[in-house]
Amino acid sequence: MMMMMGRRQRLLCCFTIFTCVYLYTLVLALPTKPDGDHRLLRPGGEPFKIALFADLHFGEAAWTDWGPLQDVNSVRVMSTVLDHESPDFVIYLGDVVTANNIAIKNASLYWDQAISPTRARGIPWASVFGNHDDAAFEWPMEWFSGPGIPELRCSVANSSCSVGEEECSFRGTQRLELMKNEIVLSSLSYSQYGPKELWPSVSNYVLQVSSSNNPGSPVAVLYFLDSGGGSYPEVLSSAQAEWFQQKALEINPDTRVPELIFWHIPSRAYKKVAPRFGIHKPCVGSINKERVATQDAETGIMKLLAERVSVKAIFVGHNHGLDWCCPYEKLWLCFARHTGYGGYGNWTRGARIVEITQKPFSIKSWIRMEDGSVRSELVLSP
Repeated sequence: MMMMMGRRQRLLCCFTIFTCVYLYTLVLALPTKPDGDHRLLRPGGEPFKIALFADLHFGEAAWTDWGPLQDVNSVRVMSTVLDHESPDFVIYLGDVVTANNIAIKNASLYWDQAISPTRARGIPWASVFGNHDDAAFEWPMEWFSGPGIPELRCSVANSSCSVGEEECSFRGTQRLELMKNEIVLSSLSYSQYGPKELWPSVSNYVLQVSSSNNPGSPVAVLYFLDSGGGSYPEVLSSAQAEWFQQKALEINPDTRVPELIFWHIPSRAYKKVAPRFGIHKPCVGSINKERVATQDAETGIMKLLAERVSVKAIFVGHNHGLDWCCPYEKLWLCFARHTGYGGYGNWTRGARIVEITQKPFSIKSWIRMEDGSVRSELVLSP
């Protein structure tokens, strides 16, 4: 057993060293994004394509042989999607890491690995938090059996990319720390801390998509919301709903510009429209293998979104066995596709693609699978 654990330890250490050298090289080569730049530009007349990577779960069972291999498989899935689609933007839709399996002081090492396929291709991205991203470390029950706790190697504190040794902390990495490390180390990141008055909810911010021919006139508005979980309850608070309402009135007062919403955990409205016994029209999708796991409470955000005619669709992750889109009131409720090999379920991996076209205006979506095939094409807004 000790010989096997030694091999695991060396494997993890070598993988960590390689990743850190690789990331350091990438960071030096990245272009600089101006501070406060919240506008995404698309070439004039060209569609704007977004890839959604959901539930990657990097760092799951990090102390085993199995865990690091799942991260390698997840990188392969993302690379396939990126090479087939060549998106203009990527959204990491929560549960980027499985923090409850990560013993090191700074889980940003695994977060960086998850971002690496996108960054290596020079594609900008944004992220929202899921319920596993800052969850407390969960001690595996097998560590309390005969073999005991395996010998672990952990990275140096206060560095998202280090190869030194120290005692493991098992304390987890909080949302603010993860977001800070992403923003500081990654000039292609459009993620933001969000208003302090909404903390502990962090990933709440807005991005506008504009044409390079007319940067001052947005084609679409993207809202990112933190649906909680991990270090605090799984909920979109009434304060977040009020913040959304204020931002929407400020940015898009006449509801002329189409709006898309992104968060991780489905609201209770998803359970209301969930198809039963397969997927039938008007819903569109290819897997419907589990019940919707919703937020703990509903505090008003869905009422605001349903009443706002400019909101075209909401996109979530969380449920690995669901990838459908269903109409709700005047908008669409969509799941992404389970992208990562971490996390539960053996369904084929993939990623939801969203394409925004200005003239004539349309929002289309489909699923790009890990084998390169395309499924579940639909029009979200003609």
